[in-house]
Amino acid sequence: MSDTPSLFLLAADALLVLHVLVVIFIVAGLLLTYAGGLLGWSWVRNPWFRTVHLIAIGVVVAQAWAGELCPLTEWEQALRLRAGDAAYTGSFIAHWLAELLYYEAPMWVFALCYTLFGALVLAAWYLVRPRPLR
Repeated sequence: MSDTPSLFLLAADALLVLHVLVVIFIVAGLLLTYAGGLLGWSWVRNPWFRTVHLIAIGVVVAQAWAGELCPLTEWEQALRLRAGDAAYTGSFIAHWLAELLYYEAPMWVFALCYTLFGALVLAAWYLVRPRPLR
């Protein structure tokens, strides 16, 4: 079946888009939470949004400290290899930072950055309190 490699590449690209959306959710979610706290936006206090956001960065921090790659990265790479395409090495964030900024660092640097970012998300729970669950 000659279309099989292109299906694997399409699936890999779909995973990449999903991964980018997750990263945007985590980063923009924190920025919007703090901005919303300052500007009085009530939606940033939504307990479901805040819980999902905290869990998302918590998973990233836990994976980084465990020295594990994100499953989305692993699945994307496996699909690209299955399609006969080249896959990058390291974590999703490390790869794209290296591509965009020409910067490479050991995995512990990214673990530290994720941890500090996670601490900011956790601090937002106290500085911009979510409403209680109903």
